[in-house]
Amino acid sequence: HDRVDGRLRRADRAPVTLKSGMLFASPLFLFIFLPLTMAAYTLVPARARNAVLLVASVFFYTWGEGIYLLLVGASVAVNWALGLVISAGADAMARRRWLALAIAANLATLTVFKYANFAAQNLNDLLAMLDVAPIAWSAIPLPLGISFFTFHAISYVVDVYKRNARAERSLPNFALYILLFPQLIAGPIIRWKDIASQMSDRKLDSAEVAYGVRRFALGLAKKMLIANPLGATADRIFALDASDLSTPVAWLGIACYTLQIYFDFSGYSDMALGLMRMFGFRILENFNYPYIARSVREFWRRWHISLSNWFRDYLYIPLGGNQRGPARAYANLALVFLLCGLWHGASWP
Repeated sequence: HDRVDGRLRRADRAPVTLKSGMLFASPLFLFIFLPLTMAAYTLVPARARNAVLLVASVFFYTWGEGIYLLLVGASVAVNWALGLVISAGADAMARRRWLALAIAANLATLTVFKYANFAAQNLNDLLAMLDVAPIAWSAIPLPLGISFFTFHAISYVVDVYKRNARAERSLPNFALYILLFPQLIAGPIIRWKDIASQMSDRKLDSAEVAYGVRRFALGLAKKMLIANPLGATADRIFALDASDLSTPVAWLGIACYTLQIYFDFSGYSDMALGLMRMFGFRILENFNYPYIARSVREFWRRWHISLSNWFRDYLYIPLGGNQRGPARAYANLALVFLLCGLWHGASWP
């Protein structure tokens, strides 16, 4: 959520950060970018297909962000190099220091770009309460997909450190893992160890492409035919003054919003899964009918599965999980959900 003009504006998922309109549902993507990319991918020799996807992904990101391609390029180069250093290291303490450096670099980048504006705004609010002149601050635009490619990079260096995955020696292949356009703007979060073998060993299969097209069409329908109309209704209701808001209308707004956020995000996940299948990649599901869950715990396991699994495997379990007594388990859970909230956006809610 972002607060704009004193009202609570519900931000669409990450794709709205694309300034150019290169959304999965845009005519530019559907009728020009995707067909041309698919045609080139199909026509070139198998050994050149990764190059086609990398060029297409770089173009996709540049179209939306321009100068921030340098930031992503730096992230790719640094994490690739640190992965090789961590993998080759024989001294356990040295490897741990390199891992700490990699994680710190990724989190520092995410913190600066995602939370600097929020920190400056709150500092100025505090200064205003003290009758002190505010500091001059130019808002820093949020780079496209920074939350996702940062978590991809962290999972990569951690898995290489734990010997759960081999470090990738090919810089173009690692760049493709970070920049692959189907998952760049709204996930799912893909781990290197789950996709590494597919980088060099996948086939162009007509049945897989057909499934991918159907899955993409399903996600597109969720977004355009269900989520967008429901979102428009919820926006109108949430914009009403309290004096104009009756109880039935308030419940209607809540119901529309509840369904809109599911069909919007799961729709983008379906489109990403479909696109990945069209290019020969198989990735895990990101939603599993969360609204049939019978408890909050079950709901958490069914909603944005790639994110909840990431926090479980890279934060909750390393902190000790529930193996060190109830007090430690609850503290770990509180920290996980606090950081999960921070990952979703820089605002007090």
